[in-house]
Amino acid sequence: MVTEPRSAPVVGVLALQGGVSEHGDVLEQLGARVVLVRRESDFAGADGPRIDALVLPGGESSAQDRLLRLFDMAEGLRSIITEGLPTLGTCAGLVLLSREVRDAAPSQRSLDVLDVAVRRNALGPQLVSHEVDIAVDAAEVIGRQDGRVRAALIRAPEVLSVGIGARAICRVDGRVLGATTAAPGGDSDAGPERDTDGRIGARDARRRLGTVTGIAFHPELTGDAAFHRALLAQVR
Repeated sequence: MVTEPRSAPVVGVLALQGGVSEHGDVLEQLGARVVLVRRESDFAGADGPRIDALVLPGGESSAQDRLLRLFDMAEGLRSIITEGLPTLGTCAGLVLLSREVRDAAPSQRSLDVLDVAVRRNALGPQLVSHEVDIAVDAAEVIGRQDGRVRAALIRAPEVLSVGIGARAICRVDGRVLGATTAAPGGDSDAGPERDTDGRIGARDARRRLGTVTGIAFHPELTGDAAFHRALLAQVR
């Protein structure tokens, strides 16, 4: 998105609330330059986008939504994302990206840039948080655990429906916990095809991430950088 050449990709991390530093640490370890996004001028100016990619971290989605509107950032973020900025949302970030929040807090809105409907805190309270290895239906996302991504589920949301503009990329116990934008005319809400041992099948492993990806879990908390690498690959 940024036209001038840079020695390192510039990745904005929304820094209004939630788990900001963990994402920043992973991205910096991968060689990115991190910009903390607290106002519109951090990600866009008169000359266009000032970042090459964007991360929306976990936290409290309704609080992040209120702050986005309070600081007059929501429309600017929606615009830059829909124009093609590579974007990753984790947990609350998935909720912010979604088309619809089925159990929204009073007056809560979303950015409506990923064609999914979600339910907040679907996987239970903080006390049932746990780690899990997740198979991901995306060619660029190769995790550390036999190709699976090691991730933390903390008051995780769930994708309840996937529209024609998106496709599911991962499931845990039959629940869709991640989706990405789908190319026009391509696969949309078809779920990952798996071998008998649960691995992603060869046909689906060739499919790639869209520019907007939302996941219900936290790979940044376990140190698995697979999604962050995939985000940077969309820049490079």
